[in-house]
Amino acid sequence: METAEFDYHLPEELIAQHPCPERDQARMLVVDRTAAELVHARVADLPAYLRPGDLLVLNDTRVVPCRLTVRREDTGGRGELFVLEDVGGGRWDALFRARRRPAPGSRWTVEPDGGVAEVLAVHDRGRVTVAWHGDRPLPEVLDAAGRTPLPPYIRRPDARDEPEDRRRYQTIYAREPGAVAAPTAGLHFTPALLDRLRGQGVETAFLTLHVGLGTFRPVTADRVEDHEMDAERYRVPPEAADAVNRARGEGRRVVAVGSTSVRTLETAAGPDGTGRAGEGRSGLFIVPGHRFRAVDAMLTNFHLPRSTLVMMVSALAGRERILAAYAEAVRRRYRFYSYGDSMLIL
Repeated sequence: METAEFDYHLPEELIAQHPCPERDQARMLVVDRTAAELVHARVADLPAYLRPGDLLVLNDTRVVPCRLTVRREDTGGRGELFVLEDVGGGRWDALFRARRRPAPGSRWTVEPDGGVAEVLAVHDRGRVTVAWHGDRPLPEVLDAAGRTPLPPYIRRPDARDEPEDRRRYQTIYAREPGAVAAPTAGLHFTPALLDRLRGQGVETAFLTLHVGLGTFRPVTADRVEDHEMDAERYRVPPEAADAVNRARGEGRRVVAVGSTSVRTLETAAGPDGTGRAGEGRSGLFIVPGHRFRAVDAMLTNFHLPRSTLVMMVSALAGRERILAAYAEAVRRRYRFYSYGDSMLIL
C-alpha cells in the first residue's frame, strides 16, 4: 500500500489549540459500518450508542510532564530535554532539542532544579542516553519542573503549554505514570459520563500502554509496509483479560477507547481472540488487512494525514469509509487532533 492513499486535506485552522471547555461536550461523529449515513452527536451522547453488556476498555496511563529546559555547564548554551523512559542503571532514554547536536560527555543543568543530565550517547533522530545526577530522583524533578509534552501542532502565540494543560492533557482516570503523550480519546470522559454508562450496564476495564514515539512518529516511507513502529510498554492486568474473555465468550462487544487500547488488546490477544494478561512492548502496526481478534468498536479522535493512526482506523472501518468520514468532518468544521473532537466506530 502507498502511504499517499491515507492522505487527506485539512485546513490548519481546524487543528484544535485548546480543549473543549467541557470534556464530554466535544463533538462525536458516529460511523456505523453497517449503515451508509454518518451521525453527528456529542461525546455526552455515548450512552445512546452503547448497550448493556458492552465492555469499555480504557488506557489508564498517566502523562509525565517530561519537557525540561536545560543549560550546558561549560558554554551556557540552552536546550530542551524530552525525557522518554528509564532504561535502568541510572540511565534514561530522551530526545534532545538544541541549536547544535549535543556532544557525548556534555553536562546539562536543569533549570530551575539544578540537577544535571550527562549525555552518555547520541543516537539518530535526536535521541540520546543520559545519566541523571541530582539531589532528587528525576521523576520528582519532572513533576516539579517539567512541562506538559503538548504535540508540535499545538502552536500558541504566548506559550507552548499553559498551567491548565497539566489537568486537561490528562484523562480523569490516569494513574500509571509513564506516557509522553495523552491517550487522547480518553480526554473526553467525565466522572458523570462513566457513571451513566455503568448505570446502564456498560462494563469498564483498564489496561496500560505508555504512549511514546511509536504512536505519533510520522510515516516517512512511501510504502506503508516499509514503516517500522517504535515499541511501547504495555500491561494487561488479569482482571482486564478476564473481562475481555467473558465479554467475547458471551457475545458482547469490546469497545476500545483510543488507538492505544486497540493496539494493546490486539497485541495481547491469542490467535483465537483470547485475552492474555501480561506486560511487554508492543510494536504492532495495524493496517488494512489486519484481522481484529479482540476489538469490535472504538472511540477515537481525528488523526494526522498519512499517520499510522489513520491506517489503524481504516483497518477497522475501511479506508474509503474513513476518508469519506474525515471529509465530512472537515466540511462540518470538526476540531482535529489531540484537543479535538471524536469519532465512534461501530
